[in-house]
Amino acid sequence: MAILYIIGTPIGNLGDMSYRAVETLKTLDLLACEDTRRTLKMLSHFGIHLPLLSCRAHNEGAAAVKVITALAAGKTLGYASDAGTPALSDPGAALVQQVVQAGHEVIPLPGPSAFTALVSVSGGRDKSIAFEGFLSPKAGRRRSRLKALLAQDAAFVLYESPFRILKLLEDLTEFDRDRYLCVGREMTKLHEEYLRGSVEEVKARLAEKQEIRGEFSVFVSGNKAH
Repeated sequence: MAILYIIGTPIGNLGDMSYRAVETLKTLDLLACEDTRRTLKMLSHFGIHLPLLSCRAHNEGAAAVKVITALAAGKTLGYASDAGTPALSDPGAALVQQVVQAGHEVIPLPGPSAFTALVSVSGGRDKSIAFEGFLSPKAGRRRSRLKALLAQDAAFVLYESPFRILKLLEDLTEFDRDRYLCVGREMTKLHEEYLRGSVEEVKARLAEKQEIRGEFSVFVSGNKAH
């Protein structure tokens, strides 16, 4: 039976690539990926050369047909999103669904994830943690969803861009200024930073920066932990 490997890739530091992932990549006939240019740089770092197939959010369905055709021909394939684990705020879920429906095996190669990395250093003691990813950029939808998340007992993790992180923290301050946060910025990269404390404390520290750069991951404690 042909196999499609779902491969977790580094969220910043290439040293986080697993040995198993590197060794598996060397055996593939074809690698489907979110961004061929970014993936090519990663492969070059490890001295790996193999054909690439673009599989992004806007063409995932069409790419899945090509993947299934290759699998039907007996080839071994992999899929990697730009950074982290596929299907966590990245493409991959639709591809997996179609490949499974076509009768092929899908195997995960566990790897880096901003979600799990942040939870591990958050200091949160919540029993349940929800992964929300990116909220809507539209203020009304963002605020409505944020209220619903804050009302739950579970902690939750969000992703946010440097352009909207302060807006997110302003909304959180309005709804519950004392809720515990752990904010990770540029995780595993050169300027890696973590801010911990109440919503109000973290917002104040971030607002002090002259320029806000980097991608953000935000751990918000649950209602019961508050």
